[in-house]
Amino acid sequence: MPRSLYFTEPRAVEVHERERRDPEEGEVRVGVERSAVSPGTELLVYRGEVPTEMAADATIDALADTFEFPLRYGYAAVGRVEAVGPSVDSAWLDRRVFGFNPHESHFCAPVEDVLAVPEDCSATEATYLPNVETAVNLVQDGAPRLGERAVVFGQGVVGLLTTALLGRFPLAELVTLDRYPDRRELARELGADAALDPEGDAGERLRDRLGTAGEPEECCDPDDGDVAGADLTYELSGCPDALDSAIAATGYDGRVVVGSWYGTKPTELDLGGRFHRSRVSVESSQVSTISPDLRGRWSKERRLDVAWNRLCEVDVERFVTHEFDIEDAAAAYELLDERPDEALGVVFEY
Repeated sequence: MPRSLYFTEPRAVEVHERERRDPEEGEVRVGVERSAVSPGTELLVYRGEVPTEMAADATIDALADTFEFPLRYGYAAVGRVEAVGPSVDSAWLDRRVFGFNPHESHFCAPVEDVLAVPEDCSATEATYLPNVETAVNLVQDGAPRLGERAVVFGQGVVGLLTTALLGRFPLAELVTLDRYPDRRELARELGADAALDPEGDAGERLRDRLGTAGEPEECCDPDDGDVAGADLTYELSGCPDALDSAIAATGYDGRVVVGSWYGTKPTELDLGGRFHRSRVSVESSQVSTISPDLRGRWSKERRLDVAWNRLCEVDVERFVTHEFDIEDAAAAYELLDERPDEALGVVFEY
């Protein structure tokens, strides 16, 4: 019988059997091999820290329901097509595909909603397509420029992938921050010039590192000497307190791109000091949409093509620290929730 993972209440998940259905007109049925956990978003769901009235993702049919318990969630499933519905080409049979679908052993979806996995890409690698697409979107929204100084707060999977992409740019300096030493080491391997512990006054430490320290606090014109701080800062840690540090680390007329989703957790910012005169831009970035500035030439399909190419270039399997049978999903979320220093990438097997 097909099995589906349900988030039933805060910090509780269950695996339930469901009826297997045949694919309808234009659909395929996929037998799932692997699905990846997205710790940032899924831990918010697991802890009950998301607005329950909000759709999980209004742009994806399989995630159109709200975050109200009980719910199925997840969006990185890879498996093989085991049945096709009327009007679907039989060439799809046994093809490995990716679907933006919750964690479950089988699912049916319109054939246009699944993506063929490249032959040289493993099932585990393919589950990281959404994370790579998110990193591509973050880089596009940040628009790094030649010679800029960039900072990335948070080196979870998305943070590390963003670091890997930024490491290809001719930046003056790329600095990352994360609490865990293993992640800092990975960041350096992926191209970071420095990987720091965010403890203490991270914002001030970064301003000192990334430019002229000790400029007049009242200075608000870069021509007058306010060149300290980052040109481009990403907040990807999922920690609300980090946003204040990210803003503090950013210099005059710099950009802060917020890729974290804090759910219902409140965020307190100190906007009464330097920020008032700094002209720092703070922008949200979310992968469900394309930046308005890019929509004339970019579509989700084009961005996914870029993500597939980058996925094949970055050894994403190095991020996988744990694999769990779907029946042991509760242990997987307990690990991510209670011992995050021990886990980075978690994949379910079916």
